[in-house]
Amino acid sequence: MKRISLEVNGQELSVSCRDEDRLLDLLREELGLTGTKEGCSVGECGACTVILNGDAVCACLVLAVQCDGARIQTIEGVCGSEKGKALQQAFVEKGGVQCGFCTPGS
Repeated sequence: MKRISLEVNGQELSVSCRDEDRLLDLLREELGLTGTKEGCSVGECGACTVILNGDAVCACLVLAVQCDGARIQTIEGVCGSEKGKALQQAFVEKGGVQCGFCTPGS
């Protein structure tokens, strides 16, 4: 186990992870942030997309140990923000279907 420090949705955290743990696993299993979904596990569907240091990445393709010192934002960190509200409104206006797997859910 390795200890890493990272910021998730504005909160500074220190967590333990194994070398083989993916960021997706850390978010869902250790931190309980289940808005990040596992779809294809190969970076094709986008269901596990998070913002890592300002860039959109597939959390299924990033090892947790690579995130030491990183800033991560998940859908839970967007929900209450103005951007999150605008995104939700756009889905309503355009009839976007949101099951939570093909399109990361809020």
